[in-house]
Amino acid sequence: MLRVDITKRLGEFSLEASFTSEGRVTGLFGASGAGKTSLINMIAGLLKPDRGIIAIDGETLDDTAKRVHVPAHRRRIGYVFQDARLFPHLNVAQNLDYGRRMNRLAEDPAQFKRVTDLLDIGHLLDRRPGKLSGGERQRVALGRALLSKPRLLLMDEPLGSLDEGRKVEILPYLVRLRDEANVPMVYVSHDAAELRQLATQIVMLRGGRVTALGGVKVLPGV
Repeated sequence: MLRVDITKRLGEFSLEASFTSEGRVTGLFGASGAGKTSLINMIAGLLKPDRGIIAIDGETLDDTAKRVHVPAHRRRIGYVFQDARLFPHLNVAQNLDYGRRMNRLAEDPAQFKRVTDLLDIGHLLDRRPGKLSGGERQRVALGRALLSKPRLLLMDEPLGSLDEGRKVEILPYLVRLRDEANVPMVYVSHDAAELRQLATQIVMLRGGRVTALGGVKVLPGV
């Protein structure tokens, strides 16, 4: 379970969010500037709340009253950005292995094969990122995050930089990830149609405030 109850001032903008989620995919929905990225950056540990608590499965990651702030590298949280952020000088296999090595995890060939099969990227292992399509790069970024064995996966508009054809290509892999990988996700998007296909719970943000919580029926157009 993910528990968030925080406030944060960012210049003229203030963010106040309080919710709990047990969903496999928690969709953070809202327009640009609603506070979605700032919120997941706090869950990731990249940004500290001014006040409040963030906890996963009963473990406190932030508690300002008790001066608790677990550093990002100790949270066991994977993060996939809108741009895949692969290392251009490494091939796909080396990029995939980066998260494991950074977290000092033992090699796990069976897990490596499961993830590459799940995302259909086994045939890309010798290629450099510059030789991949946008959809392939995002699938590799997802694989790298999964191979770090996270307890939570954060995705910040991972389809935002892709054209419609690439979005249609990669969405089925995200659905498979939800159904087969057994890793809860927080998925940021301003696209209601995308979240209707993927999310199991919605947190709607507007102007830094949570305006709705619930299933996909709270999304506009449903």
